[in-house]
Amino acid sequence: MIVDMCKGVQYLNKIKDSVVAGFQWASKQGALAAEKMTGICFEFCDVDLHADVVYRGVGKIIPTARRGIYASQLTAEPHLLEPIYLVEIQVPVRYLDGIYNALNKRRGYIFEETQIPGTPLYNKKGYLPVIESDGFSYNLKCEALWHAYQLAFDHWDMVPSDPLDPFSEAYSLVCDIRRRKGLEEEIADLSEYEEWLKV
Repeated sequence: MIVDMCKGVQYLNKIKDSVVAGFQWASKQGALAAEKMTGICFEFCDVDLHADVVYRGVGKIIPTARRGIYASQLTAEPHLLEPIYLVEIQVPVRYLDGIYNALNKRRGYIFEETQIPGTPLYNKKGYLPVIESDGFSYNLKCEALWHAYQLAFDHWDMVPSDPLDPFSEAYSLVCDIRRRKGLEEEIADLSEYEEWLKV
């Protein structure tokens, strides 16, 4: 969402559509990994427009609005969201520890545990990041000698580290995504966007 907070700016009505187009472009391809941005709000506070119409054209305003939104995103402590699976496992009592080990190795956890009446089985529900699910079946067989489970998408959750910190897990995820998309591996520096904000 973009909110107009400007007061008394001349020619603002002439560029509103271009600013909205720049916002839509930027929100479809964020500054971190060229992925869709969600849960965002930008406040459009001030703008200094040239009096000549030539300098307020669509070709000038849309890219400038996009770069301004990218610069705002990088200064606002951005975070990544990752898809999370709901894991449901039926397991005998003797393999409970193996289930916990298999999930803990992959940043997953159990949030509900119930015994199935009349059986020696427990029904466990937990969460597992989708990126960590590759090879989970094999890991579960090795740890618990049991593989009666289901995976289903449940929700999106925030990656717990800072994507701008070069030593964090989120940063390595961003680099992997950028490499897969054929982009430069490093996230663009804020100065790359600041120098082009003047039209």
